Parts: sequence; C-alpha cells; structure tokens
Amino acid sequence: MRKLVLQMRISADGFVGGPKGEIDWLLRTMDESAISWIEDTLWQAGVHIMGSRTFYDMKNYWPTSSNQLAKPMNEIPKIVFSKKDQIETSTLEQTTQAFKDATRLDLENGINPLTKESISTWTNVPIASGDLATEILALKEQEGKFILAHGGASFAQSLVRLGLIDEYRLLIHPVILGKGLPLFSSVAAPTYLQLESSTILKTGIIANIYTPT
Repeated sequence: MRKLVLQMRISADGFVGGPKGEIDWLLRTMDESAISWIEDTLWQAGVHIMGSRTFYDMKNYWPTSSNQLAKPMNEIPKIVFSKKDQIETSTLEQTTQAFKDATRLDLENGINPLTKESISTWTNVPIASGDLATEILALKEQEGKFILAHGGASFAQSLVRLGLIDEYRLLIHPVILGKGLPLFSSVAAPTYLQLESSTILKTGIIANIYTPT
C-alpha cells in the first residue's frame, strides 16, 4: 500500500496563500536549495494529485516553463480531483492569482516562457470525481511510488480534515502574513506529528517532514 504525501509551502503563521491566493511572498523567498529540495520530492512521486483550480494554473504554466522544476512537473502522471466529470479544455480563464504571481515574477527575474510547449502529461488527465476518501484509498491500494498532493488550499484542507495524509513535507517560509488561506483550519481535533527530518535552507526556509502519530 503506498502513502499519500502532502507537499505544501506555507508561511511561518500557517498560510498557504494570501487572502486572494497571492503567492508572491512565497516566490520571493525561494532559493536554489529550496527548489532542489522540491525537485527531489517530485521525482520520488509516482503520481501527482491536485484540485481543479491548481490544475488550471499548472496546465497553463508548466508546459512552457524554463523553470528547473518543469521537467518532473511535466513528465510525472497527474490525476485531477473535481466534482465535475470533465474539465475545461481551454483553461486560461480558469487560472488564479497564484498563476498571475508566478508568471509576473518569472518575467521580473528574467525567466522567459518557452515559445514551444514541452512534451507533457497535462492532456487527457484522469479525473477523480467520486467520494474523496474512497478515491484516495483506491489510489493507495495501487502499486508504485507514493502519491504526491500539491493543493490548492481547499483540496489540501479536505485531505487534512479527513485524515488521509500519511506524510507532510512542509516548506516553512520566513514570512508572517497575518491573514490568508490557512492549511489546518478544518482540523476538528489535535493531530500529533512526529518530526522525521528538518533542514534549514539558504534563505531561512525550513523544510520539515512529519508523519502523523
């Protein structure tokens, strides 16, 4: 039985995005060591799962990205979790503030999009539209490397609330937002975690791996 890993980048006060989903604070505190840490996790995964809003952002961003993470993001299979049985084929209008922030900051840092899409797995993506816990359990029962969940915020909150996460990989950024999209707001009772490893990265980001006890 394979495990479900949730990888999220969060602020020091527990938010995964600003009040409108902004992630400029997150991208401005990233460095090479954090990107390499994320890349290592991406390549370990057998499949990436995400909510539909995150899918729209990533489908429009990664196939033409020259970012270091583009290769694993484009090559590893995906599954989209959506209440609908199908997703829009034209998705640019469905993107969020996170997509806008990532695109804008890439240009500010001199990272230009590729003129041609790379070969990717963003088309004909399977859609899981049934009961969330049932769908996740079915995936866990399959053979292969672990399942990696990316978000967005509401999808991650649902996974946490239902106790489906087997391992948390959290990049804690050295910034306090004060308000925004929380990761753990839907937890009904305390969840105790065991710290498996902790790595301090260059810009003060702390990469922690936890397992629920």
